[in-house]
Amino acid sequence: MDVVVGIAIFLVNNVLNQPAYLVGLVTAIGLLAMRRSIGNIASGAIKATMGFLILGVGASTVVSALDPLGKIIFGATGAHGVVPTNEAVVALAQKEFGAQVAWVMIAGFAVSIILARFTPLKYVFLTGHHTFFMATMITVLLTTADMPTYQVVLVGALLVGTIMVVMPAFTQPWMRRVTGGEDMAMGHFGSVGYIVAGAVGGLVGKRSKSTEDMKFPEGLRFLRDSMVATALSMVLLYIAFALAFLARVGGDVAFKALDASSIGEYLMAAVMQALLFGVGVAVILFGVRTILGELVPAFNGIAAKVVPGALPALDAPVVFPYGPNAVLIGFVASFVGGLASLGVLVAFSSSLGLALILPGMVAHFFTGGTAGVFGNATGGRRGAVAGGFVNGVLITFLPALLLQVLGSLGLANTTFGDADFGWFGLAVGHSAELGPLGGLVVLVLLAVALLVIAALFQRAVVSNGWDPGARRDACLAAAKENHDADRKSDITGTPAAG
Repeated sequence: MDVVVGIAIFLVNNVLNQPAYLVGLVTAIGLLAMRRSIGNIASGAIKATMGFLILGVGASTVVSALDPLGKIIFGATGAHGVVPTNEAVVALAQKEFGAQVAWVMIAGFAVSIILARFTPLKYVFLTGHHTFFMATMITVLLTTADMPTYQVVLVGALLVGTIMVVMPAFTQPWMRRVTGGEDMAMGHFGSVGYIVAGAVGGLVGKRSKSTEDMKFPEGLRFLRDSMVATALSMVLLYIAFALAFLARVGGDVAFKALDASSIGEYLMAAVMQALLFGVGVAVILFGVRTILGELVPAFNGIAAKVVPGALPALDAPVVFPYGPNAVLIGFVASFVGGLASLGVLVAFSSSLGLALILPGMVAHFFTGGTAGVFGNATGGRRGAVAGGFVNGVLITFLPALLLQVLGSLGLANTTFGDADFGWFGLAVGHSAELGPLGGLVVLVLLAVALLVIAALFQRAVVSNGWDPGARRDACLAAAKENHDADRKSDITGTPAAG
């Protein structure tokens, strides 16, 4: 009996409590259920395990690069400065919350499949890294509120599974407008930004021409490479704040922050730290891709058998081919919105009491670009610009507010960047603060309320075929009719009707 107990304790402490081993084990079970060969099962399990270990290497690099940046920003402005990077904050969280995150992610996926099977929300969320990010945030929020581990896993799974099926439903009318009715949904947690972009686009651009009728400069297309965009943005931010810090405190103090002895060394050290941040993010991304490249197929194979005919909810870049120019316009507009919002935070930092959210190129490219496509679908060029700009505002202020409920993780100079992490994290974080019992009740009610509202929306709006761009189509048709009538009048000399 002692041997059995000893083995159980060993497995709990050294396997099930270690996220790398746990994810590798779950991957192996999933591949085994799909009747893969022994070689494929072993390969998948080992790769998923190594992916988690790679995350740790990337996290260490990111931390080493963000630490001096935080000191420089605080020295230059007197305020806490943060770069929203989902991959970075998730990698940092694994050190403290890794095992719970793994359980919440796995159980959350199972809950989402059950909900897709037995509710009108027939969406299977296939963007594995965003499931991972959401599971991490929910785990951190619940653990920070001192919920017991079993509640963290059970409630966390319910919340993650719920958000995985409700957000694709809410975005589906706009997604259908973008794709022309393709059998796919949006599976990305920037969805509130995309919905707002589509709504704003419909308001400002009823007669605006599509972005795809214009030529975009080839010289800016290099920004589509996220690694280059991240490194470039960090270099610019590091140098800008390093110079501001130098101007405020002088060389003797500023040089010590980066272990430099001259202004040349100081600036080059800033550039090096910025590039190391880019390297760390690239390593983290590789680790995430390695994990999900093995774990997601195992999940998807099971989901296809349980929820046949469901719509796949896919990552944001799936809409990029429907508006390549809108992607770049939305990205630039979102970045400008982020800069404008940063200016507001700087100007009112003392009264607002919020951290400075620095524009992260990765978040602005992917969510801003997608918002541009949604805005263009309902409002043409004006819609793409307005939609991207509003998205930039959202992913600046929401992360700033989210930091207030993230506990110790909010001091890590990084946070979650996309809109849904912001609003949902705030709702979960403030609910969890009500205590283990009160928080539990409110969080369950939150999940139920979201499911009910999404189910009603699915039946009344999505299933009835509501088109958010119908007014734009009517306006463009009327404008074309008037244009054709004017041309006919010019040719025949007969006055146009009306």
